Amino acid sequence: QVQLVESGGGLVQAGGSLRLSCAASGIIFRIFSMGWYRQAPGKQRELVATITSGGATVHTDSVKGRFTISRDNAKNTVYLQMNGLKPEDTAVYYCNAHISASDFWGQGTQVTVSS
Repeated sequence: QVQLVESGGGLVQAGGSLRLSCAASGIIFRIFSMGWYRQAPGKQRELVATITSGGATVHTDSVKGRFTISRDNAKNTVYLQMNGLKPEDTAVYYCNAHISASDFWGQGTQVTVSS
């Protein structure tokens, strides 16, 4: 019923840019907090950025000044603009939707940054 579908991942050189998209269905998108998480091989999934229903954002220190989370409620879509990519950004990036006790995840999209 609930679906979060990520897109926009790929292979890029260090210093390049990508924009990830997450299209949501089956939820009242406007009232959910949305987030991007990532998981590199052998590591735990970590928070990258979140955006509340009111538009307040948080970005983890390692991506501040390079990544920007945003949302378009008319399109039920959350974005992650990634600039100045580094090899250490290589990971599977997951979309998250959260409200109260509900937590939903997408299947992920691969981002690979070459040096």
